[in-house]
Amino acid sequence: MSLLKLNRMQVASWNVNSVRTRLTHVTDWLQANPDVDVLCLQETKVVDADFPRAAFEGLDYHTYIYGQKAYNGVALLSKPPLEDVRMGFSAILEEEAVGDLDEQKRVISGVLNGVRILNLYVPNGSSIGSEKYDYKMSWLALLKQYLMKTLEETTKLNVCGDFNIAIENKDIYTDEKRDKHIMSSPLERETLQDLLTVGLSDAFRKFTDEGGHLSWCDYRAASFRRNMGWRIDHHYLTPELYKQAKRCWIDIEPRKLEKPSDHTPVIVEY
Repeated sequence: MSLLKLNRMQVASWNVNSVRTRLTHVTDWLQANPDVDVLCLQETKVVDADFPRAAFEGLDYHTYIYGQKAYNGVALLSKPPLEDVRMGFSAILEEEAVGDLDEQKRVISGVLNGVRILNLYVPNGSSIGSEKYDYKMSWLALLKQYLMKTLEETTKLNVCGDFNIAIENKDIYTDEKRDKHIMSSPLERETLQDLLTVGLSDAFRKFTDEGGHLSWCDYRAASFRRNMGWRIDHHYLTPELYKQAKRCWIDIEPRKLEKPSDHTPVIVEY
C-alpha cells in the first residue's frame, strides 16, 4: 500500500439483505471500486461457518464476521488486516447492562490506521408501539452507552451501517404520515439525535444538503424506479474525522441490478 493510499481511506456500508444471495453483486462491486479499503456489511443472514469467505479472500480482503442463521448478521471486509476486532455490545460493556441485546448479531468493529470502524445493523422496530419497537429503543439506549465507552479510547471513530431511521424530513421521499411511520417517528428521531450528542456528525450532510437522496427503497410499487426512497444508511464521524472527510456519496448502481438488495452502498472518504 502506497504512502498516498495510507493518507486516504474509503469505508463503505451496505445492507446486502443476504450475502450469499447477493454474493456476485458484492464481489463485482468491490472489483469495480478498488479504492474501498473496508466494506461494512449488514443483514448477512448466515452463520459464521457458512459465510462465503473464499469469495472475498480471493479478492485479497480479510473477513471478520458476526452472524446468525436467516436473520441479522454483520461483517467487515478489509484489505489490510484489522486490529482489535470486537463483536457485540458485551465486548466492552458489562453483561448486566447488555442483557439479551447481543442475541441478535448487530454490532462489529475493528481498527484500521488508527480509526475504529463500527458497523451497526440497528433494529427496524416493525411498528410503533410494538414489542419490536420497544426493543429498538432499548437497543439504541445501550448503543449510546457503548459509544461513550468507545470514545474514552479514541478520537477517531467512524460509526456506519443501516440505522433504520431517517433523521430529517428531507431524507424521505414523501411528507405523508412521517410522524406515524416506523423509521421516522418522533421518538426514533429524537433518540438518534440524542445519541449523536456524544460527538458524532453526519458525513453525507457535510457535502450534500438537499433532499432526494436515497439509500433504501421498498421492493414494492416500483419504488426505486419512482425514486420513492429513504436515506437510512449513514456514516457518523467524530470531529477529527469529520474535518478530514473529503467526500461521502451513495452509489445507486447496485440497486439497478436484477434481484438487488433493497439497500445500496454509502461510501465515505477521509
